[in-house]
Amino acid sequence: MTDNTVPLVDTHVHFWDLSHLDLSYGWLAPGVPHPILGDIEGIKHQRFDVAHLWAEARFANVEAVVHVQAAVGTADPVAETRWIQELAEANRFLAAHIAHADLAAPGLERQLDAHGEFHVLRGIRDFSVEPRLMSGEGSALDPGLRLLAERRLLLDLDCEWPYMRAAAAVADRHPDLVIVLEHLGYPRTRDADYFDGWRRGVDDLSVPANVHCKISGIGMGDPRWSQESIAPWIQHCLDAFGPDRCVFGSNWPVDRMYSSYDAIVAAYRTSVAGLPVEQQHDVLHRNARRLYRI
Repeated sequence: MTDNTVPLVDTHVHFWDLSHLDLSYGWLAPGVPHPILGDIEGIKHQRFDVAHLWAEARFANVEAVVHVQAAVGTADPVAETRWIQELAEANRFLAAHIAHADLAAPGLERQLDAHGEFHVLRGIRDFSVEPRLMSGEGSALDPGLRLLAERRLLLDLDCEWPYMRAAAAVADRHPDLVIVLEHLGYPRTRDADYFDGWRRGVDDLSVPANVHCKISGIGMGDPRWSQESIAPWIQHCLDAFGPDRCVFGSNWPVDRMYSSYDAIVAAYRTSVAGLPVEQQHDVLHRNARRLYRI
C-alpha cells in the first residue's frame, strides 16, 4: 500500500481537440502510427482535456499538472498556447504549459513574445534540438537558448542517451538556463546493454547543475513494465541527479496504452518510499513547483 498523502505535481500531460480549427495533430490522425511507439489507436479520442484527465486522476492526490506541446505540426504554435490558457482559466488544476518554438529560427524573439502574452507559459520544447546535437550543430541553438534564459523559460529536452554528453556541453554554455530531460531520456529498449549506455549518458548529463530529470513515460519502451523492471532506471536518476533535481510526469494519456493513471502514480510513490519524507515531498511536488513556477 503506497502513501497517498504526499501530493503530486504531474509535469507531463497532453491535451488536444481534433476539431480545433487552428490546431493540427498529425500524430493523432486515424491509422497514422507513432514514429516510435507504433499503434496508439487506443488513445486517439476526438478530445482529451482537463475534465477527461481529472476523471482518471482524481483519486491520485494530484494537485497540479503541466501541459506539454501536443499540437505538433501546427502552423502557428502560439495557437496552442492560447487554447491551453483558455483551459487553465477554467481550471486551476492546469498550472503551466510547455510550448513549441523553433529555437534556431530567425523569428524566435517575436514568437516568444507572442507565447509570453499568456501567463500559463513556462518553457519550450523543440524536437529539432536532438537532431542538432546528433549532427554536432548544437551551437546553432545558443542564441535561442540565451533568449529562453533571459525570459525565465525552461527547456524541456527530448534527448536519447548517445547525445547526452553533447547536451551537457550545451548546458555548460548556458548555466542560467533551466533544462529538464524528458522521459528519463526516452529509453528505446530496456535490455542490459542499453541500460549501461543510458546510465553513462545520464551520468554525463547530470553533471551540470542546471539540468533536471523528468521521470516519466515509464511505459514507453517497456509496455510490460512492473515495479521491479522500472526500479533500476528510476533509482539511477535519483542517484545521478539527486532528489532535489528530479520530478515525475505521467505522460498521460499516451501511457494509458500500458497502464492506469493510479498504477503509474502508485509506482512513482513506491519508488521514493525509501527516501526521507522531506525528499519525497521534493521529488513528488516541491521541485516541480519551483521549476515550473506553480
